[in-house]
Amino acid sequence: MALAKRVQYFTESVIRDMTRLAVRHNAINLGQGMPDFDAPQEVKEAACKAIRDGYNQYAITWGAPALRQAIAEKARRFNGIECDPDTHVTVCCGATECMMATMMALIDPGDEVIIFQPFYENYGPDALLTGATPVWVHLRAPHWTFDLDELRRAFSPRTRALIINTPNNPTGHVFSKVELEQIAALCLEHNVYVLADEIYEYINFSDKPHISIATLPGMSERTVTISGLSKTFSVTGWRLGYCIAPPELTNGIRKAHDFLTVGAPHPLQMAGAAALALPDSYYDSLRAGYLRRKEKFLPYLKAAGFKFDDVEGAYYVMTDIADLGATDDTEFVKWMIREIGVSAVPGSSFYSPRERGRTQVRFMFAKKEETLEAAGERLLQIRERLSD
Repeated sequence: MALAKRVQYFTESVIRDMTRLAVRHNAINLGQGMPDFDAPQEVKEAACKAIRDGYNQYAITWGAPALRQAIAEKARRFNGIECDPDTHVTVCCGATECMMATMMALIDPGDEVIIFQPFYENYGPDALLTGATPVWVHLRAPHWTFDLDELRRAFSPRTRALIINTPNNPTGHVFSKVELEQIAALCLEHNVYVLADEIYEYINFSDKPHISIATLPGMSERTVTISGLSKTFSVTGWRLGYCIAPPELTNGIRKAHDFLTVGAPHPLQMAGAAALALPDSYYDSLRAGYLRRKEKFLPYLKAAGFKFDDVEGAYYVMTDIADLGATDDTEFVKWMIREIGVSAVPGSSFYSPRERGRTQVRFMFAKKEETLEAAGERLLQIRERLSD
């Protein structure tokens, strides 16, 4: 029996596949972006309390009122986005579902979607599942910026949307105000929607502030801002994401979301409202903690022979393995898992065609400092093991 064509154009998640292989070989998992440390204690207690207090049946499909109100307040305070919790905010099962629901609401077969690459691996399949054609624009090392002329050429009469992710996974690039203004100007000129994935918004090491493109002139009515609680509060298993969009777009997103998942877990939504009520000092501590992890881990990568550029945000580093004599990223990562005991993600999973990433590997550093130290010591064996 043949599968539908829509699932024949891409593989299962390479990131999750490497995690399964890491578990099999008891390797330290620096591939999939999930911490090995817990959420704040008060957030966990809020989840337990919500269960005890009876928040165990369906919430309103598009999100519990308390969480939507908290999201709206956070958006005004941190992002500078004015939004109404009842008409602009939709809570989904993770930012991943937010992106899929948004694309199902806005994209028709035959449309084109502009995607910067290297890209988070879900974006390409999301576009293909809606029947759209991805149009790739390159983020170029060493600073992972785009060429404005290349971006301009990517627009056509069929362009419906552009996806931007800042801070960026997998490169760590934080888009500057100038870059965002260039993107916004082209989207306004061509009447194109922007799907802005800002899930790493609080993890920023650069001197560039996080800017939501929805706040630029003319962009609020054509932007869907996507974020969530997974990365900010170390609760990747809770699957709590949200979209902020103008009412007309919100109506479409809610329709798609309703028939994709019905709703996110009710007690965890109540805990999410408590998480968003934490003081500013929590976010200062979050950033400082990730900065320490970055400064702990990246010197190990350099000493082991990986080439990379500085990380401005998020908790990933895209490395080049050519100087190690490697030409097949997937085989290199599998060898590293088996022989070194450290997992990463093959760079080809972030490119189309995949060959563009054959000498690249992505590591993540959302781990305890002792975990990163243990992984680093193992990575220092690479040169010696490759010469055996």
